[in-house]
Amino acid sequence: MAMEINVFKLCSGLKVLGYLMILLVAAIIAVSYYAVVVLVCGPQLLRGGLHSFFAFSVMILFHALLILLLWSYFTVVLKDPGAVPENWKPLVEEESLQAGTYLTFSDQVDPGASSSTQSFDGLERRQPVGYCARCQNGKPPRCHHCSVCQRCVLKMDHHCIWVVNCVGARNYKFFLLFLLYTFLETTMDTLVLLPHFVKFFGEAKNRSTSAGNLAIVFTAFVLNLAFSLSLLCFIIMHASLLSSNTTSVEVYEKKRAVRWQYDLGRKRNFEQVFGTKKTLWFFPLFSKDDLDTIPALQGLEFPTRSDVEV
Repeated sequence: MAMEINVFKLCSGLKVLGYLMILLVAAIIAVSYYAVVVLVCGPQLLRGGLHSFFAFSVMILFHALLILLLWSYFTVVLKDPGAVPENWKPLVEEESLQAGTYLTFSDQVDPGASSSTQSFDGLERRQPVGYCARCQNGKPPRCHHCSVCQRCVLKMDHHCIWVVNCVGARNYKFFLLFLLYTFLETTMDTLVLLPHFVKFFGEAKNRSTSAGNLAIVFTAFVLNLAFSLSLLCFIIMHASLLSSNTTSVEVYEKKRAVRWQYDLGRKRNFEQVFGTKKTLWFFPLFSKDDLDTIPALQGLEFPTRSDVEV
């Protein structure tokens, strides 16, 4: 008798791998910290003059970026990306019920159906009517079912193994900040460790430094260089998505569209993710005003271009 394989259960098993990734992140940070702060900058502080000033400046910047990195990282890990409320109904159905009319089930699941309401800024908010058979619940616009989390996620971008969580409407900003600060941290570590990496082979031959310390410096440099280069690619990709107000799962849908309905212009697109409070743009926080006045941050409805038919 052939054994049936449940693909969705296999996908949900990826969560276990995610917890191992958290340990890997902690290990990389520990190795980098020891190499940069203890082995490289520590001895420089005792030399005095410009050497001490440079080492002190590097340590201040290192710790500042590390705090922002960890703050953003754990915010992404712990913050719910946005779940569909139980028994959620699209706006068109709520208005119909209040008016005493009735929508059939086929009307609710019709992918071509949508409702439109005029927003305060003159843009239309359109609510494509959807339904998730797995969750047995309505699907707001830009919502997708995650096979790993086994639920629908609001404005889902992707499921990230590194953060053991989905990246969606309510934590996308924190994910982008995590990418940015990790890139800055690893790039700085690479530049600081580069002279010592160049000297690695000479010191290893002369045995002027312990083998353990040489191995740590070598490993830290290679890891930071690899992460810096790979993160640069991710940052460029997500910067492009952010500028057009697109998620990773919407890329192919956007290619088929003449005009992307959620593209409101770069400034507005940026504010749909980071909010309007400039003082909070570089911190994993949102102001209460932004949460109250920018529906996209809640993930249930989104302003669209009025010149695009859906």
